[in-house]
This record gives sequence, C-alpha cells and structure tokens, in this order.
Amino acid sequence: MKTFKNKKISRLKRCVKYRNKIKNSKNIRLVVHRSSRHIYAQIIMHNPNKVLVSASTLEKYINNNLKYTGNISAAYIVGKIIAERSLKKNIKKISFDRSGFKYHGRVKALADSARKYGLNF
Repeated sequence: MKTFKNKKISRLKRCVKYRNKIKNSKNIRLVVHRSSRHIYAQIIMHNPNKVLVSASTLEKYINNNLKYTGNISAAYIVGKIIAERSLKKNIKKISFDRSGFKYHGRVKALADSARKYGLNF
C-alpha cells in the first residue's frame, strides 16, 4: 500500500510542477489521463477553463473498433481522433499536459499520433 501512495504522490508533484509552467504560457492545452483500462484526452482553453474537444476509449465509435482499450493501439487511435476534432475547430498549436504521467508507452503513443495528424506542440 505504501508504494501506491508514493507513486501517486510523485505523479501529482510532477503534475503540479509541469502544469504551472503551462499555465504561465497561457496556451490551449491537451490534457491526457490514463487508467489501467482506458485513456482520455481533452483540449482545454486556459481562461475561462472550458473543454473544447475531447476523446476517450469510452466512446462507442472507438470502443467498438478495439479488442482492448488499455493498450498502445487504443492510445494511438485516441490521439488521431483528438487531432482530427481539434483541426475541425481550427486548433493547431497546443501545450501537451501529461498530468504527471511519465512520457512513455500509451502517453507517448497518443502524443505521437496527435503530432502525426496535425497538432503542433
């Protein structure tokens, strides 16, 4: 139980430190959250705090095309969809907020696919 708390506290510290840097730049940000079964992505405007675009593996369109929603291929598809939806709303330049998660695996796959399909960060 102690290791879980330590991991969570470390993640939250990374999250706060990095999020303060992003808020000072006042850019629109792509926020990523992952759980063991799903991955979520939202594009949020800084002031007022408003969600402009979102995508996750909970959506039927995405969920029906996947065998399992907690892997790299699912994250890649979510990144592709979030990029397409944001380009429709004419959002191209963003800051990537990984919510304290380390930049590897599913978080990296989502970021790479979002870059590939047109987002700049």
